[in-house]
Amino acid sequence: MREDFMADTTTALRDQLAGILDWHDAHVDFDGAVKDVPADKRGVVPPGSAYSIWQLVEHLRLAQHDILDFCVNPQYEEKAWPDDYWPQAAAPSSAAAWEKSLSAYRRDRAAMQALVQDPAIDLFARVPQGTGQTYLREALLVADHAAYHIGQIVLVRRQLGIWSSGTA
Repeated sequence: MREDFMADTTTALRDQLAGILDWHDAHVDFDGAVKDVPADKRGVVPPGSAYSIWQLVEHLRLAQHDILDFCVNPQYEEKAWPDDYWPQAAAPSSAAAWEKSLSAYRRDRAAMQALVQDPAIDLFARVPQGTGQTYLREALLVADHAAYHIGQIVLVRRQLGIWSSGTA
C-alpha cells in the first residue's frame, strides 16, 4: 500500500511540474503573452523599460534551452552570463526569426515537460553534470523564470498600448 501511495504522489508531482511549465491558471501564459504582437512593436523598448518584447522572448528561449541542455547533455558547457543569454538587437531580424524563436521556445518547453514526466528520471536526483542541482530544482527554475519574464512581456505590451486589460 505504501508503494501505491508513493507512486501516486510521484505521478501527481510530475503532473504538477509539467503543468506549471505552461501554467495559465494564475496569470497569462507564454502563448497568450506573445499572441498577436504587431511586427513593428516587437523591437520597441518603451521609456522606463530595459527590454523590448523581442529581447524578453529571445532571453526566455535562450535560458530555457540552456537549462534543458544542462539537464540532458552529459557534455554540457556553461554559457557566459549575460552575453549568451540576451540578444544584442532590440528587434528580430525578420518575421521568420520571431516565429523561429517562438517555435523553439515551445519545443524546448515540451521537452522539459517530457523530462519531468519521464519515470526514468528521479526528480530528486542531482543532475550529473551539475554542482548539486536536482531535476526538480531545474524544472522549478524554468517555471519561475518564465513567469517573471512573461509578466515583463505583458508590462511592455501595456507600455506600448498593445495589451487589453481583459486579456489577463
